[in-house]
Amino acid sequence: MDRKHFDDDHLAFGEAFRAFADKELVPHYLEWEKAGIAPREIFSKAGASGFLGMAVPEELGGGGVDDFRFNQILAEQVAAAGVTGAGLGITLHNDTCLPYFLAYANDEQKQRWLPGIASGELITAVGMTEPGAGSDLAGIRTSAKRDGDHYIVNGSKTFITNGINADLIITVVRTSEDRHKGMSLLIIERGMAGFERGRNLDKLGLHSQDTAELSFTDVRVPVENLLGEEGSAFAQLTGKLPQERMSIAVNGVAEARAAFNETLQYVQDRKAFGTSIGSFQNTKFVLAELVTEIDVAQAFVDFCVDRLNEGALSAADASKAKYWATELQGRVIDKCLQLHGGYGYMTEYPIARRYADARVTRIYGGTSEVMKSVISKSLGL
Repeated sequence: MDRKHFDDDHLAFGEAFRAFADKELVPHYLEWEKAGIAPREIFSKAGASGFLGMAVPEELGGGGVDDFRFNQILAEQVAAAGVTGAGLGITLHNDTCLPYFLAYANDEQKQRWLPGIASGELITAVGMTEPGAGSDLAGIRTSAKRDGDHYIVNGSKTFITNGINADLIITVVRTSEDRHKGMSLLIIERGMAGFERGRNLDKLGLHSQDTAELSFTDVRVPVENLLGEEGSAFAQLTGKLPQERMSIAVNGVAEARAAFNETLQYVQDRKAFGTSIGSFQNTKFVLAELVTEIDVAQAFVDFCVDRLNEGALSAADASKAKYWATELQGRVIDKCLQLHGGYGYMTEYPIARRYADARVTRIYGGTSEVMKSVISKSLGL
């Protein structure tokens, strides 16, 4: 597929990140998968190489270029290198967390946090999901009561990506009982008294990505850590969800393509009944179907990335991209695993790890059912 989506700068950036991944991530990836976490050092190494904070102003240590195609090609190289779990921490840091600081932090907060975010010395996470509130953002119950120059935070979060490694948690709290206007964003920092991390959750896939439970018991958070205006979190969150969903969509198509490429090579090498399994009509037809679906999805995702860069991506189109790309990811990887036969079920083969990693993409960032709800609203239904 001749995309013509990236220019020479994007391609060079992607090649540089792939070289970084091959040196710093790939050799250790299976160790991190077994350990259930990737080391903090991958962030500082990525930051030192220019792969974090591409949209952060240069004077604050970033790349100074707000172009999501750099994020996109980085995610595609993560998939191609087969380091999805560890790579997710980096893409979440760049794609999901950073936009909140760029859009809503005041000048003092930007000076305080952005240099560390760009360097990888400060790792970020978003604390939205709670044991009793997932897709329903307005159901958040973690409370933050004003006490002079501080907020007193009590509550808990779960399924938090980067939850163990994170230094700055963009935490959704309830500052009043108004269902939508009573929510605010506070930055809770590593080391604050009363802030504790629970277990690193044992997941079906994405094993090298730390995913944690967080708890807050009378945590005193300075008012200076309020991100944006009090009571504006619902609008802030819904305003940034399209980019988060595009990040997941980009990853979905990239993972599907990586699985396809690995399978294409496998069927050419693997012999059965005296010939390569790639010579069988069923194999040819399955792969023809898959590459067509991947290329069609890629065209729409690229279109949406362009719209995102223009500031014109609608919530409905972001939801279409996230829904379609992640469902595609699941279908493609399932069929690719089938073509691997019994070997596809062995975790020593990348396709097995991709299969396990893929399942959550139809859940996090908004389930497929929530995506359909958003899309249907755009139809006036």
